[in-house]
Amino acid sequence: MMKTIIIGGVAGGATAAARLRRLDEKAEIIILERGEYVSFANCGLPYYIGGVITDREDLTLQTPESFKARFNIDVRVLNEAVKINPDTKIVTIKNLRTGETYEEPYDNLILSMGAEPIRPNIDGADGSNVFTLRNIPDTLKIKNYIDTAKPRSAVVIGGGYIGVEMAENLAQAGLKVAIVELADHLIAPLDFDMAADVHRYIKSKGIYLHLNNGVKAINGNTVILQNGEITADMILLSVGVRPETAIAKDCGIELNQRGSIIANNKMQTNIPDIYAVGDAVEVEDFITKKPAFIPLAGPANKQGRIAADNIAGYESVYTGTQGSAVLKLFDMTVATTGLNEKTAKAAGIDYDKTYTYSASHATYYPGAAQMSIKALWDKKTLKIIGAQIVGFDGVDKRMDVLATAIRFGAKITDLTTLELCYAPPFSSAKDPVNMLGFVAENIVSGKLKQFFWQDVENLARDGTVFLLDTRTPFEVMQGKIDGFVNIPLDELRQRLDEIPKDKPVYVHCHSGLRSYLACRILTGNGYDCYNLAGGWRLYESVINERTVPEYSCKDCK
Repeated sequence: MMKTIIIGGVAGGATAAARLRRLDEKAEIIILERGEYVSFANCGLPYYIGGVITDREDLTLQTPESFKARFNIDVRVLNEAVKINPDTKIVTIKNLRTGETYEEPYDNLILSMGAEPIRPNIDGADGSNVFTLRNIPDTLKIKNYIDTAKPRSAVVIGGGYIGVEMAENLAQAGLKVAIVELADHLIAPLDFDMAADVHRYIKSKGIYLHLNNGVKAINGNTVILQNGEITADMILLSVGVRPETAIAKDCGIELNQRGSIIANNKMQTNIPDIYAVGDAVEVEDFITKKPAFIPLAGPANKQGRIAADNIAGYESVYTGTQGSAVLKLFDMTVATTGLNEKTAKAAGIDYDKTYTYSASHATYYPGAAQMSIKALWDKKTLKIIGAQIVGFDGVDKRMDVLATAIRFGAKITDLTTLELCYAPPFSSAKDPVNMLGFVAENIVSGKLKQFFWQDVENLARDGTVFLLDTRTPFEVMQGKIDGFVNIPLDELRQRLDEIPKDKPVYVHCHSGLRSYLACRILTGNGYDCYNLAGGWRLYESVINERTVPEYSCKDCK
């Protein structure tokens, strides 16, 4: 009878155990979990703190008893693996309840220890009002502090997914919240231009942002920044995670410089019969094919399944991580997949990009909300290499379509051919994903030439180019770009004589749609025309992201 020991009982470890049982009814399977809980909803922890999830039992997906009853798996919580001897194939285990140490032999071993929150090496990081969030005990500790100490304010150090989710939930719990982030924008997988909308929205919800700023020290209730200081009753550290792999290193398993376990596509380490899955493992970036650290629950579960398949004798391989993720921020949804501009440049990819601004469903049906979409594609192959969406209703399903398209090697122009579900409450006859494809197809085919928000300030104002704003006069009254002449789209054909033909024409509207139509009119009349990708809406958001939008134009399409 084959015996498999799994170190770590969350995400990848729990999935591996259940999968292995389904494949081999006779195998002996032991899960060793250092903590009190097994198979808990790690991603749901912030929502318990914010009061969205009210029953702590809902955070626990399985218990040792339920694992035993359903899967006949021996789950040992509060049992820590302290040593692995690959030569004798024995794990040394410490029972944290009794303090005793014992040994268990194995035929196969799966490492699923995950990653631990990074505590920055600064004074005061170990204070009684300073917290990290990784597991249920951390969650209960934070919730208890809120309920008993009654803090009125909080600082979240780190503006990644978990930091932003925690900021939202702390605000929902009634605290005044600030986020400190060393980078110039929140949520690293976003590019700055897409994060600008997030910044403005989160500030409109009363959360303060301190960007381009790091923490030097914590002194009681005072967070001393590189630039200034903040006073808060509680502090949450959310500056990232590191793989928890000391036990792997000690037994000779190969690690990379970050400390992640190096495993092949069958999740096998360099030591026979030892597998590794989840956040402790180095993965291959699906697009660049280069090593990466992308700690996500979905990939961890897939890797656990693959390790179990191979142990049970079924050929199964992991094909890489593309980093698909989604975030709820009050009523806003932020989603990403694949590469952003920074990572595409670092990978040496010659890429092109575009932006669209589409309604979540037919605008004549109540409740439609706009979503901002950005896509990148490889200029040589036209394959989609990344996408970002910021909006409200319907963002998640559009990103799932784009993530699937990337996984199956679709070209950006293939989006025009997708037949997606349509009814007025759910979409438009030309879905936002189709619209993205139509815009990109125009660029690829040469029907549309673009310029970008970064280029605006460098456009000549000396008369060598003509700058055209095709919005309505009402829109122009709300804000404009210096030097652009306003000729509304619907008047353009009658006023062509106001536009010199011997100069390039740079055009913008609110979103890029009317200015595209203007470019087609102008091109058809012999002009050389460029369209501002993303339009005034994106430009204004990026340039003036410090202010909350004061108007909403129903006619701005």
